[in-house]
Amino acid sequence: MESADLARLVAFGTTRSFDSLLIARHGKIVLDAYYAPYTADIPHAINSSTKAVIGTLIAMLHKDGLLDRLDHPMLDFFSGRDIANVDERKRAITVQHLLDMTSGFEWEEGAEGGREQSLIDLGRARDWTQFILDRPMAHQPGEVFYYNSGNPDLLSAIITKLTGKRAADYAQEKLFAPLGIDPPFWRRDPQGLSIGACCLFLSAHDMAKIGYLYLRHGEWDGQQLLPPEWIEAVSRATIDMHLKADPSLRYSNLFWAIPDKHVYMSVGYHCQVVMVFPRTDIVAAMTARNFCGFSKVADMIAGAVKSEAPLPANPDGADQLARAVADVATEKRTEVGATPPLAAAISGKTYGFPDSPLGIKSLTLHLADVEPHYQVEIYTHGPTDSSIRLNGPIGLDGLYRKSIRTNFGVRAVKGSWLDEHTFAIDVQYVGQGEQRHWSLRFDADKVTLSGKAEDGRDITIDGIAGG
Repeated sequence: MESADLARLVAFGTTRSFDSLLIARHGKIVLDAYYAPYTADIPHAINSSTKAVIGTLIAMLHKDGLLDRLDHPMLDFFSGRDIANVDERKRAITVQHLLDMTSGFEWEEGAEGGREQSLIDLGRARDWTQFILDRPMAHQPGEVFYYNSGNPDLLSAIITKLTGKRAADYAQEKLFAPLGIDPPFWRRDPQGLSIGACCLFLSAHDMAKIGYLYLRHGEWDGQQLLPPEWIEAVSRATIDMHLKADPSLRYSNLFWAIPDKHVYMSVGYHCQVVMVFPRTDIVAAMTARNFCGFSKVADMIAGAVKSEAPLPANPDGADQLARAVADVATEKRTEVGATPPLAAAISGKTYGFPDSPLGIKSLTLHLADVEPHYQVEIYTHGPTDSSIRLNGPIGLDGLYRKSIRTNFGVRAVKGSWLDEHTFAIDVQYVGQGEQRHWSLRFDADKVTLSGKAEDGRDITIDGIAGG
């Protein structure tokens, strides 16, 4: 692979807010880049790439005989529950339908925009499995593809039903331990089940190992961990996702594919992706804080391939790549405005906000302290409508300050004055693939908070000191 082309790919990652980028060919790592303030030692949320791990575990259950067949009726695994809206269509749902997102449930997730109403309602439910099972039917199973995160959540429940273990524990035994992956953090639902749709945290190297297992037809260290026919189905995905953004995309067994580019992949929100290129023997793993064009990334990776044999030495290209990797790993100081007298006046005051898509309930900025810091309370909209409180340092010199590490990563925060009344806050949830930009305009005891909601909408709300 041409080093200069890989250097351009690293630079492209900065335009899409990458956190990490790893490429391996013929079993050897050729690129391993981390974008500040993210670092390689922080596990990263892989979001919906978790779904591909759930699919992998289902394949293992089938291979080991714990799941007799992939077309087994789904309701058989929940016979002890009183399920609403049961009809012939719901009785016809199979494990394979769940794997292919063709279950036919009535569901609203906004995969290409729109409100994620079903996910909002699911988050407020006390029993997620029951909530999903109770959904009415909109289509005959197998008739229509619809991206539905409830499907892999049901598969997680099935894994527990068949093994007596959480999906995370079964994965540790059958997948993570054989691949040399340390036990990762994996969030649970209110019933204690591993969330099947998301919320698994892995490093880029861990992600690449899972991709390499698929690249090697399910074999690892002399063991056949996955049935080859499962890999074949994934690599030749045929289910049309009907996505306007890219009509070429296909789906199979909780994996995405771009057939005309001979690539298949696990995909998570904000470009948490593992790409497998069988024809060129490549695995690529990337994490990011923004969306990326899958076809564009695939073309850039494939375009760096020049031959099957090692290329002649190219010191200039190698130096260009080394400098590109070092550059993105170094945090760049941003401009900060002059500190106005208002900074001391608002320091230590707590401002309360009404519920909104921004999720901020209260905020306190300690800007006049020797070590500036913040306290924030966030609405969680869980079953009890509780909130959580977070605190940490804030950089006022154009560089991020990081919070202590938790299972959910690290918060890196910096702030700057845009004018005498407006303070801007930049928050990276390092390891979660999320970034927020807020502005606060102060007027006496009132403040106006502006920012973008998760769905990209511009939101402005008013708060008050002590409110």
